[in-house]
Amino acid sequence: MSISLPAAFIDSLKQLEYFDEKSFKNAHTKGQQVTSVRFNPYKTFDISFSSLSIESGVPWCPFGKYLHERPFFTFDPLLHAGAYYVQEASSMFLWHALKQTTGENTAGLRVLDLCAAPGGKSTLLASYFTNGLVVANELIRSRANILTENITKWGADNVVVTCNEPQHFTNLKNYFDVIVVDAPCSGSGLFRKDPAAINEWGENSVAACSQRQQRILADIYPALKQGGLLIYSTCSYSKEEDEDISDWLKAGFEVQSLKLETDSNWGIIETVTEK
Repeated sequence: MSISLPAAFIDSLKQLEYFDEKSFKNAHTKGQQVTSVRFNPYKTFDISFSSLSIESGVPWCPFGKYLHERPFFTFDPLLHAGAYYVQEASSMFLWHALKQTTGENTAGLRVLDLCAAPGGKSTLLASYFTNGLVVANELIRSRANILTENITKWGADNVVVTCNEPQHFTNLKNYFDVIVVDAPCSGSGLFRKDPAAINEWGENSVAACSQRQQRILADIYPALKQGGLLIYSTCSYSKEEDEDISDWLKAGFEVQSLKLETDSNWGIIETVTEK
């Protein structure tokens, strides 16, 4: 599979000191697909009845597994029974972030997954905050229906699904202990598995998404409890949607960045934003 990445996109990344152009392009042109799943810790099953072929564990999530190959998931009844969720390993890093920031004493905590569909992070949050409340919100009604279906399959009884604008939560002042904002973005992180996303990318799209992300965060910030945890993420490589948003948050709100410890073998690159 040959993928032609936009020249303007590559040029925008060259300003980043950690960007390795050769490796980046190789990752997008070799066509290698990595498939991972996250098991439901509250449902037991015999994996021999599944089409899953496990290669290794995802090091930052105890329930994450890499697969040797991608099976036909739609034919696997265990998927429809909520025994596991098909999820990118990078998204499972949320578990590691929560473990280092909230610890394991999660009883009574209130959590908001603001941009929740289709439900990957919400099911992870439901498994982590077993004695808390998880509000899984999705603005688009059709996507909220998919979110509800996946939450139902997961079998979690501590999740409420809502379909609201971010500003609708503004009046819940000082309410949530944890807010996760996996914000709408320009989608450059999807290029490898969905080449069609390349046609949707543009510098104007990055700028528009950055402004939208700021509006979303400003709307939701009042609902965060003082001393609470805000986790922001995107599937974009653009600095304007990642590090610059972090700097914008610290400049305009009473927040500070929290350092996460990672294993050097994980291949995760840490970037340092402005003080």
